[in-house]
Amino acid sequence: MKYSLLSTFLIIAVVAISGCSHVQENNDILFQTSTINALLNGVYDGDITFQELKQHGGFGLGTVDALDGELIGLDGKFYQVKADGIAYLVNDSMETPFAAVTFFEPDKSALLDEPINNHEQLNGYLDNLLPTKNIFYAIKIEGDFEYVKTRRVPKQNKPYPPLVEVVKNQSTFEFHDVEGTMVGFRCPDYVEGVNVPGYHLHFITKDKKAGGHLLECRMQNVTIEIDYTSDFYMVLPQSDEFYKVDLTEGKEKELVKVER
Repeated sequence: MKYSLLSTFLIIAVVAISGCSHVQENNDILFQTSTINALLNGVYDGDITFQELKQHGGFGLGTVDALDGELIGLDGKFYQVKADGIAYLVNDSMETPFAAVTFFEPDKSALLDEPINNHEQLNGYLDNLLPTKNIFYAIKIEGDFEYVKTRRVPKQNKPYPPLVEVVKNQSTFEFHDVEGTMVGFRCPDYVEGVNVPGYHLHFITKDKKAGGHLLECRMQNVTIEIDYTSDFYMVLPQSDEFYKVDLTEGKEKELVKVER
């Protein structure tokens, strides 16, 4: 386990370095800063500004410096949903410790023509739309939702606790008959430790006033757009906290608790 995870980091680092010129030419790239396991271990200090992040995409998700809420990137703007449930427009000078973004250019569109009664059904429906599970996908789901449940996490103070402890104090909110957009990604299983394997979605209301990390949902007759994303480019933090954290231990069980 230790060997495969470290090998993954080395492979991605090589790809990132050798593919710099390619990144400038291709929009079908998932750009990521830091790793999900670093976040799980409490590496919450921002390492890249949103002005820099926007150069790599205006669609995506993540969090903000000191884990101050849930991040949604949509149509070139970034929104920070804090623990109070309110979505705030992010300033370019703010920083993020973990984010994944792309320039959203859908390759496939579909109208959801059957009722979806929970998150797991949604995952299965989306899987049936995909040509393979071996690449990355950016996912946008837009329309009227019968029910959406989200969570937000509070801003943290040092010494930072691990994420699995933070979510014990998360705030949850429920929306009924709400217009909005789900934003996120589906990542292959082999990125375990680097990003979230499978689906990771955030939600924001149409008026851009509320949202959060998606926990549960019910929907029908919404529009689904999928962007096939074959390239992956990751930048690692250059901080003492990241250099010193132990990323060799698997965090699968903790990730399940954090995501659901």
